[in-house]
Amino acid sequence: MFRIIKAFEPMLAQPGLLFPTPKRWAPSEGTWLPQSPITIQATGDPRKTSAPVKHLQASLSAVGFKAARSAPAGVDRSPSVLLRLSSHSTAHPQGYRLLASSEGVEIIASTAAGLHHGGSTLTQWLALGAKEEVRLPLGEIEDWPDLDRRAVLLDVSRDKVPTLATLTALADRLAGWKVNELQLYFEHAFAYRGHEIVWRDASPLTPADIRVFDRHCRNVGIELVPNQNSFGHLHRWLVHEPYRRLAECPLGIEHPFSRRREPFSLCPIDPGAIALIEDLFDQLLPCFSSQQANVGLDETFDLGRCRSRQACARRGRETVYLEFLRRVHGLLTARRHRMQFWGDILLEHPERLAEVPDDVIPLAWGYEADHPFTESADRLQATGLSYYLCPGTSSWLSFGGRLDNALYNMSNAARAAHDSKASGLLIADWGDQGHLQPLPVSYLPLLAGAGAAWTARSSLEPSSRNWSQVFDRLVLPGAGLGELVCGLGRVHRLLGTPDRNGTALFHLLASWWDPIDHPRYRRLTTAALDRVEAALEELGPRRLESADPDGSEGSVRRELEWVAAALLLAVRVGRARLAARDKLRDIPPDERRALARGVRELVEERRALWLGRNRPGGLDDAVAPLDELASALFRDLG
Repeated sequence: MFRIIKAFEPMLAQPGLLFPTPKRWAPSEGTWLPQSPITIQATGDPRKTSAPVKHLQASLSAVGFKAARSAPAGVDRSPSVLLRLSSHSTAHPQGYRLLASSEGVEIIASTAAGLHHGGSTLTQWLALGAKEEVRLPLGEIEDWPDLDRRAVLLDVSRDKVPTLATLTALADRLAGWKVNELQLYFEHAFAYRGHEIVWRDASPLTPADIRVFDRHCRNVGIELVPNQNSFGHLHRWLVHEPYRRLAECPLGIEHPFSRRREPFSLCPIDPGAIALIEDLFDQLLPCFSSQQANVGLDETFDLGRCRSRQACARRGRETVYLEFLRRVHGLLTARRHRMQFWGDILLEHPERLAEVPDDVIPLAWGYEADHPFTESADRLQATGLSYYLCPGTSSWLSFGGRLDNALYNMSNAARAAHDSKASGLLIADWGDQGHLQPLPVSYLPLLAGAGAAWTARSSLEPSSRNWSQVFDRLVLPGAGLGELVCGLGRVHRLLGTPDRNGTALFHLLASWWDPIDHPRYRRLTTAALDRVEAALEELGPRRLESADPDGSEGSVRRELEWVAAALLLAVRVGRARLAARDKLRDIPPDERRALARGVRELVEERRALWLGRNRPGGLDDAVAPLDELASALFRDLG
């Protein structure tokens, strides 16, 4: 692109090394050599500049640079980095200009958000060089997002409730990737006063936890939006008395989120249902500074099947749904909150979308690479409502993720969102069936999704990037784990089995009771399992041997070793089941013992790793299927 010092030739020869790639770069001659410590100052309203300055200081320190908010005592020099608020700096309120001169760097923006984003770019740019003699080429970056809202949803209700330290570190990481909204998905994992029976074994997040985390998110430029499902997905409430009487089907239904028959949704015509939700809102919403709230309302499988059957027959199922939606909306409006809700029910009946209140924000989700986001966007755009499109990390119901599916899912969603003028992108990281996948499995999809949301208009095809290099530069610099992460996220494809919403390798262990002729195991063969085993044997030892054991997060290497071990054990269980025609008792005794020991070792390591990032509640429930598999393999062996 232009001549620079040797240390930066690789970076600027490939613009994609800054991620997301800034929209405009105007180079000039020369380089800037920052002095230590890098001093940061700001001009403008300190109420707006204080948080970006603190965030930049912390971000630079986190990647190995000494940074201070003023020069050392006795040193008279201009600041290394100046943050300046200017109402005429950029057309977009979240945009920024970054000017690198021989005297230092100036970041100019019209809002605190723009200063945050400019600081994130500077941190990433400096981190790409050698910290001893890092130099930046001179020139000007101008950048702004294509989508205003770049959001992430983290599931904290499928057994795994992160520690506050884990959440704080994740928020810091997401802020560096220019994410500006975060939601923690609650079903039962918030410590609601008076409802202890629901959460007592879940190690829930408390009001104090949320207030601390909300303050931290504000300081790094992220809006923490409350999220409480308020219709379906309440089986962890409704299995208990006295909540069962509020259920649509108190005797329960079969549903995809439990092996047991359970009540799943609230009964929308029971006044007690709204009274319960009102109590939850009154406790949850004051813990957040956000004036938005995601209330769920998705996947109401049992609506109209039991207590509301006659009402649905008389007025229509969609009418009963809309009546309940409007009641929930009224609760939020009275509390001066704007409602987000999952749009799957009404998108099946787009003619009814015109009946929702005009200030709601529908969320259109779809988690496969070929999901028709354009179709959903067209329906929502026609209403005049603000809305998000919602792809996912594809990490759930897998151990190592479905990397390529995630990359294309998010790229397609971002383009559809931009083309249809959606408000933003919400990237969901779910934890179905025990949330067994370690958090770092989701890092690369989260980074890719955040980048796609920022550069939706000019987003590159996912296949055009070397994602292992992206991981090694921007996710865990110096750890050398990128090829392993990508390999683990792609190895399931060698099996040739269907992989929508999960992988056969995951289900061979975590859903071991399903028969081997289940549709998810179609085309499962010994030869295919052998291919996966060979790839894992090649991938694991070679990549881990070369990886830096003292990387940015000490536990990540062990977590990826665990993923590799889980996938390899799934291969061996699958092969044994095929050979024994799916009868565990017909697997040779020595092989059964070896497999059972392998499962128990896997559980023991998962327990240790879990407690490194998460609270203990839910752990027993998460690993119970694996414990049951070990017991089934040992059964009758003496």
